[in-house]
Amino acid sequence: MSPTIDEPAQARAQRPRARSGKDPHRPRAERGLDVRRSWPVALLRAGHLRQALLLTLVMGTAAALTGRSLPEVGLVAATILVGQLLVGWHNDVVDAARDRSHARDDKPIALGILDKGTATFAMALALLLVVPLSVANGLEAAGAHGGFLLLALLTNAGVLRRTAFSFLPWAAGFALLPAFLSYGGYAGEGAGGPPTTEVTVLAALLGIGVHVLRSLPGLVDDNKDGWRTFPLRVALHTGAPRLLVIGGLWTAAVSAGIVVAALRVGLVR
Repeated sequence: MSPTIDEPAQARAQRPRARSGKDPHRPRAERGLDVRRSWPVALLRAGHLRQALLLTLVMGTAAALTGRSLPEVGLVAATILVGQLLVGWHNDVVDAARDRSHARDDKPIALGILDKGTATFAMALALLLVVPLSVANGLEAAGAHGGFLLLALLTNAGVLRRTAFSFLPWAAGFALLPAFLSYGGYAGEGAGGPPTTEVTVLAALLGIGVHVLRSLPGLVDDNKDGWRTFPLRVALHTGAPRLLVIGGLWTAAVSAGIVVAALRVGLVR
């Protein structure tokens, strides 16, 4: 009931106020429940949508620059997007208990907004969709993309991610992306050959940079859990702010190198 003019000021002051989602004194996780209650939105967040869209944009642009037709560019973009959503949902399902223990307010499953079963069902649908999408790019391209996804899923579930060698699956996975493009073509038609060595090596180095940048928000949690990942080991010597600069410069320099290599030697041997 709203206060009336007859209500004593002291009584109004003592009467408890309704909490709003913008109350700065509420826990972050509790505030997150208010603004991310819709399960479709939560499902997209659990799929790491921003990262998925970014890689989709990069790969779609790369496909366009190699002279692919608009339908082929759309096929590349759809294949990458569905695959990345699959990897994102798998990551949040696997890490649900850990995210909950660290009170991660950006993880819908850990917050209880999104049921783990819903995310698992979405993973199954994405898997059923990404297989024919990958094959539609040609068998060789499908093999490269399948290897990329397999490495990502094994990284989510494996122990290598906790060690100083955490960068290896990222480097290996990104090294397969040029092959996905170079061998790709709608139903394999017009497909090229193996990718150039220069672009493949630079793509692997780009994977390391992406790994470092993606790891920065979780370095404190990794340290508490006793993990000793490659980015954490570097950060313990340089500090997280300096590692952010190093990772950003590394990623920018390698990205520029990929563009130069693609222009000079091309994507396909």
